[in-house]
Amino acid sequence: MQIFIMRHGQASPTGVSDAQRELTEQGKLEAAVMAKWLTNEKTEFCQVLVSPFKRAQQTANIVMASISSSSALSTLDFITPVGSARTVHDYIDGVCVAERCDALLIVSHMPLVSYLVAELTIEKNSPIFQTAAIAEIDYDSDRMKGHLTRLISPNDLC
Repeated sequence: MQIFIMRHGQASPTGVSDAQRELTEQGKLEAAVMAKWLTNEKTEFCQVLVSPFKRAQQTANIVMASISSSSALSTLDFITPVGSARTVHDYIDGVCVAERCDALLIVSHMPLVSYLVAELTIEKNSPIFQTAAIAEIDYDSDRMKGHLTRLISPNDLC
């Protein structure tokens, strides 16, 4: 199974609340660049999991508009900036693996995206994600761990 973990694009520094912060124009561009990269990868996601926070929802919508996927967005309230990587890992093993998902996309926030990479990989490294960056994990569902195969950011593609 391939797991793609994406940080949302650049967000405005202020908002009504942290959950309501929106993408900046730069953030929208970053999301579009990464959506194009995902399109070129020709990965068909069986599930797309997204944080309920506005900036993550906007990022996921930009990506979904670009890639060919019949998968709907599933908003999960436990993949917020302060969410538990262990809870997400349990969800992946309990729901996504059981459904024989071949490719999964998660759109969330720092620091959770960094903690998730550590939680899901044998090496347990916690990379720092630039905005809209995507980590790809080659995940072995039998071992319930995988290997980080790459971390791509919009800067790498421009």
